[in-house]
Amino acid sequence: MITWRQGTVVSLGSSWPGALELRVAVQAAGGVSGQDLLGPEVRALAYTALVGTPVVGDRVLLNVGAQARGLGTGGYAFVVAVPDRLPPDPEPGPGHLVKARYTALQAMVLGVDEQESPHHGVLEEADDLADLPVVVADLHSAVPAVLAGARWSALAAGRPLPRVAYLMTDGGALPAWFSRSVAALRDAGWLDACVTVGQAFGGDLEAVTVHTGLLAARHVLAADLVVLAQGPGNLGTGTRWGFSGVAAGEAVNAIGALRGRAVASLRVSGADLRERHLGVSHHSRTAYGRVALHPADVPVPVPAHDPVPGLRDAVLAQVHRQAVALCAPHGRHRLVEVPMERGLAAALEETPVRLSSMGRGLDTDPESFLAAAVAGVHAERLREPGGS
Repeated sequence: MITWRQGTVVSLGSSWPGALELRVAVQAAGGVSGQDLLGPEVRALAYTALVGTPVVGDRVLLNVGAQARGLGTGGYAFVVAVPDRLPPDPEPGPGHLVKARYTALQAMVLGVDEQESPHHGVLEEADDLADLPVVVADLHSAVPAVLAGARWSALAAGRPLPRVAYLMTDGGALPAWFSRSVAALRDAGWLDACVTVGQAFGGDLEAVTVHTGLLAARHVLAADLVVLAQGPGNLGTGTRWGFSGVAAGEAVNAIGALRGRAVASLRVSGADLRERHLGVSHHSRTAYGRVALHPADVPVPVPAHDPVPGLRDAVLAQVHRQAVALCAPHGRHRLVEVPMERGLAAALEETPVRLSSMGRGLDTDPESFLAAAVAGVHAERLREPGGS
């Protein structure tokens, strides 16, 4: 279940809120110094709020299982403890919500919705999002593209930029600290707050469920727009139902139950080598077509008078055809055609984080990011009086 190693910190790398990169000289299995399946050194990540801040020379315990298997952990081993220099106990305070429950690194946090929270009174009877636009995306990599589209739409129309909350679900990484994108988007002023829900933790606000996370975004953070997606590390099995993005459909249902405005961002690719992900991914077709029982707006990119160069007409036609199948009269959703203008493509090139999805960037898979961006464009337009 867990592949363990211990080692010594030999150097420190980059850091961002909640996380610190390290280089660790590891001992082979059984405590013998030298080479093993990982090599003499590993790149590791420490969540400083959980294990403290390691320094050069510290002995650390590592979980290297995913790294040893070559899985998508960002290439990291993870620091489980700095056993010879434990961090001090946290300051006494409110909060008894436990996340990553019943694991060795379960964390106790203050939930925005629990009784000890100063916001409990607001959320105790909260039951309505009042048409708050919520963009739902399958992949974490869609978040900066959605924000780029929303910002471009507001600026083009001369409207104030929306106050945006990112609601991180627990289908991928559990600690919000793993996401360098969230940290960079916060630093750049593109993102106003992060809410972690379910077993995910480390956001500005913690919530028990998607429902209370959404209500907190509306009633506590006063967000104009919410982007809802799992953290980094999408899980998939190549089966129809065995992928973490199924939760995107469940999120649409939560938004509908709370009378929000669900905007279903399509997972799209024109370059994926797997046929099931070409055009509109089977993840979106299953999550929105089979799981989502409440209607959502489904924005699709369509050519504009000032077209974006480099786009593949066959891919766009396939995306449109597959999106139509999700929408009325064939399905329950509402098709929204959003013209792709060069200004929108330029906005994607100016994101404060590098756009990358499954290892492909804007230059190799532009349709992927434009599909997410038009969801942001449409969601921002819903803020207009009479927006539809």
